[in-house]
Amino acid sequence: MYKYVIKRLLITIPTLFAVMIISFSIINFLPGDPGRIILGIEATPEAVAMFNAEFGLDQPFISRLTSFMRDVITRFDFGISFRTRAPVIDEIMSRLPITARIASMSVIAAVLLGVPLGVAAAIRRSTLTDASLTVAAMLLTAIPGFVFGLVLIYIFALRMGWFPTFGDQTWLHFVLPISTMGLLGAGSYIRFTRVLMLETVNQEYIKTARAKGAAEPRVIWKHAFKNACLPLINMILLSFSGLLGGAIITETVFSINGLGLHILTAVRNRDLPVVTAGTIVLAAFFLIIVLVIDLFYAFIDPKIRAKFSSS
Repeated sequence: MYKYVIKRLLITIPTLFAVMIISFSIINFLPGDPGRIILGIEATPEAVAMFNAEFGLDQPFISRLTSFMRDVITRFDFGISFRTRAPVIDEIMSRLPITARIASMSVIAAVLLGVPLGVAAAIRRSTLTDASLTVAAMLLTAIPGFVFGLVLIYIFALRMGWFPTFGDQTWLHFVLPISTMGLLGAGSYIRFTRVLMLETVNQEYIKTARAKGAAEPRVIWKHAFKNACLPLINMILLSFSGLLGGAIITETVFSINGLGLHILTAVRNRDLPVVTAGTIVLAAFFLIIVLVIDLFYAFIDPKIRAKFSSS
């Protein structure tokens, strides 16, 4: 087992380094002078030159890349924000919990809503219930997040006045953002769970359980759903990492001061250290989740354990 863990780590670590290099390169090759954008069009050429010299922007690209990689690896230092002059890692870590809270609660909401409805659609195949849930799932999957968020704001905030329209001060501020991401995510879970259950309920052991007189709820939840859970767990973990990146749209619509809105603001202001660090942090979370999924599969799949224990 430990051989498999080492192999996955040897793949994940170089991948993360490649992400760091690619992210830094793409962001630093964007057109435009960061000094001019940050200081404004009225700034003198001397002030712009001093700004670029202060942050090392006048240095060759290879020199800046080498310095950045060295600081990140040795000191976990992503530099200083052009706009606020504060350490980038402090700004990111102060906002990351807000984004992680929204993403995790949205995944929970999507699972609690989408999985039971997907099971219901599967066990009532080719009925009105199945058709209605399938159409609803397709609609939820097709609606853009920012459109759905604006609709919820109009109905539940502006018209009914139940929830605030922006901010993150109380739990009420998180209801609409979590509902937006959770409902849209539920559409994917309905479709995915339905397909998994349709494949599972036709297996021979399900027919055998029914032939032995097992109650239908027991057949569905203990036998069929239990064996369909493995791909579902994979989707849940991957969707969490996807929602971390998708929070950029939601946080923008609801003006939540999380990591997504912070990265978007940095992109507009050409705050290169913040954009680079935010991209790397999100990529690192995705790679960690993929690693956890691989290790989870290795733990429960005897074929993987046997392969690496015998090698």
